[in-house]
Amino acid sequence: MRQESAGLLLYKRAGDSVLVFLVHPGGPFWRTKDDGAWTIPKGLVEAGEDRLAAARREFEEETGIGAAGEAVPLGSFRQPGGKLVHVWAIEGDADPARLSSNLFDMEWPPRSGRRMRFPEADRAGWFGLSEARVKLLKGQRPMIERLCALLGLSPPRPATDRA
Repeated sequence: MRQESAGLLLYKRAGDSVLVFLVHPGGPFWRTKDDGAWTIPKGLVEAGEDRLAAARREFEEETGIGAAGEAVPLGSFRQPGGKLVHVWAIEGDADPARLSSNLFDMEWPPRSGRRMRFPEADRAGWFGLSEARVKLLKGQRPMIERLCALLGLSPPRPATDRA
């Protein structure tokens, strides 16, 4: 069965710039990773669940912040692992200092038999479009181009990629 996720790309205007709200995955694997590691708040769509409702639910679960406002579809994006992510853009604001993420359990260290809990997102931040393209996981970078098209902006140049 194909897995589907849904997420929100929250953005705001700051003068002549557009900023996007991203989260950094929690847990030991991601602890030292930065460029190419950040993500939009997203998660699995449950059986029978409306995709936009799932995107709003996942945003709140991962950030502790509700995302109100009109959601404009950005489309669906196939990720390198095969998962399909449905994404909506919402213009709004959120305070990264208010991040309060849900937790997940995993065995850590590997093969130790010990279970530990980690936040699904360990930090959040606002990024300009060029920086966001560098920070985002590679499979999510096209979301920035789609947001630019929606807003009538030129997309950031791929030459800024460091990851």
